[in-house]
Amino acid sequence: MRNKHQGFSLITTLILLIVVTMLGIGASQMVLLSERSTRFDRDQQIAFQAAEAALVDAEFDIRGPGGTRMASFSASSGLGFMDGCGTGTSRGLCLPAADGQKPVWYSVDFIDESTGAKTAKFGDFTGRTLSTGSTGIRPEILPHYIIEVIPDNTPGSNASSQKMLFRVTAMGFGPRKETQAVLQMIFRKE
Repeated sequence: MRNKHQGFSLITTLILLIVVTMLGIGASQMVLLSERSTRFDRDQQIAFQAAEAALVDAEFDIRGPGGTRMASFSASSGLGFMDGCGTGTSRGLCLPAADGQKPVWYSVDFIDESTGAKTAKFGDFTGRTLSTGSTGIRPEILPHYIIEVIPDNTPGSNASSQKMLFRVTAMGFGPRKETQAVLQMIFRKE
């Protein structure tokens, strides 16, 4: 009778060992998924904050403190703003797309860093700085933005002395260039 019961404890032990192993694997996968999710959230926050910084930089660019390029541009005439966005000193200054066409921010390459780029990088025209690079947890590259000049059609605005509004679209990047956040604001220069 003893010989018949000896194999039963071995099978029971093996089944318990398999169950414990499966529970351990499931728990480790949950921990890894949680860590990936947390890292993604952190990277998105970095990209979002970089895009916010680009909006503030564009605001400084529009206001023109310290003789930046916007001080010489006339918002009422659209001087310096070009179809499809300008390059050089007019980099990032865009006229809005015509009715029925894709918005300008859809057609502009926000990652282009060449000399013919149509977007302005953070600090290009304001002299401000932002830490970037692969050391530490910070954006891989500087955020970029474009500024569109659009008519102010708010109720009560005088058509004869029509003021202009500025629509700023900014793209910020996370620790990897593939992590991106896009923000947009409408700004009225007083």
